[in-house]
Amino acid sequence: MYALNCPTQGYDWGSTDGIPRFRRHEADGHPVAEVWMGTHPLGTACVRTDEGEQPLTDVAGELGFMLKILAADRPLSIQVHPNAPRAEAGYADEEAAGIPLNSRDRVFKDPYPKPEMVYALSQFDTLVGFRPTAEILRVLAGLDTPITRKMAAELRSKPGFKGIVKLVERRLMDPPGAHEVADVVAACASALERGLDVKRAYQTAVEVEKHHPGDVGVIISLLLNRLTLQPGEAAFLDAGIIHAHLSGMCLEVMVSSDNVMRAGLTSKHIAPTDMVHCLEEGMSRVARVTPELFGFSTDVYRPGLGDFALSVTQTSQAEPTGVVLPATGQRILVCTAGDVAVVNGSGESLWLERGDAAYADDSDGILRVVGTGEVAQAYQPEDAHAGKLTDLV
Repeated sequence: MYALNCPTQGYDWGSTDGIPRFRRHEADGHPVAEVWMGTHPLGTACVRTDEGEQPLTDVAGELGFMLKILAADRPLSIQVHPNAPRAEAGYADEEAAGIPLNSRDRVFKDPYPKPEMVYALSQFDTLVGFRPTAEILRVLAGLDTPITRKMAAELRSKPGFKGIVKLVERRLMDPPGAHEVADVVAACASALERGLDVKRAYQTAVEVEKHHPGDVGVIISLLLNRLTLQPGEAAFLDAGIIHAHLSGMCLEVMVSSDNVMRAGLTSKHIAPTDMVHCLEEGMSRVARVTPELFGFSTDVYRPGLGDFALSVTQTSQAEPTGVVLPATGQRILVCTAGDVAVVNGSGESLWLERGDAAYADDSDGILRVVGTGEVAQAYQPEDAHAGKLTDLV
């Protein structure tokens, strides 16, 4: 087992105190958006040894999954992640074009898809997937502005998922003016003052506009489902699912990728064409993840086709010999509450306090946690992708 030093990302939507407080660090007034725990080349963790630090890749190779801590004080971009074929093709095209990996104009940072799951550490608000056609029409009907009347007419003429995607495409390719967005937000505010809303659509637009005035993403937010996760709840965002996190702190576990197609609510590079193409291959659904119980103290969240899993284990002095964790092989662990000792199959132990992270592999065997606290563990199940075979039976 190795203790990890993990890099952070200071994106402008990050929280100035959420992650520093979680990791028991002093805040410096700058936003800290993410902690990356993995081997992605844009943010590789380091292991701590008696000889000093070395990249996690030196002892683990390239991990196929990554764990993050995310803290948002303001909305993230409206975005979608590519599936495997589109990621491979897009990456190859940009490599051939010679676009530097760290260029603002670079869209595909690696050749991998990016399905991901969020696990709430605090109340976590997000937008995930499109609302049904009938619900979108109800939202638009309550806002008597030129652009909402136009959008409603377009959707009535072509309802369903493809019609919703076309609605988004038209807004992205010919964005409304700032005054048009302001008119819609004013109509939303007026409806809220009268006690009217449609599943928090108007509330969301008003909240988002405070951070991104005049942005086309404010209009698109009206089309998306608002989802609130309480601590301990999780949601799976498969490739092709449009989403935009709004606020809160969570763990994210995902395929080790940084491929993001953005289409609003951001100062980063916008890729509307790539985003629309990805949407055409994705389903519009909200997917809460129901955990399975492992033993008496561990919830296991295993969404999708098994590219990754997350276990969350609580332990206390009521179990003095500790709690056995699921899985063997390569694992990344982070203490999410309290303080615990992680003990491997050889009896070696590593002390973790809240915010501390560690790496374990096959040589560590089965792990136990002892103490009073909570530990999250990201890993790739041994029978990854077995669901494909099950689906065919």
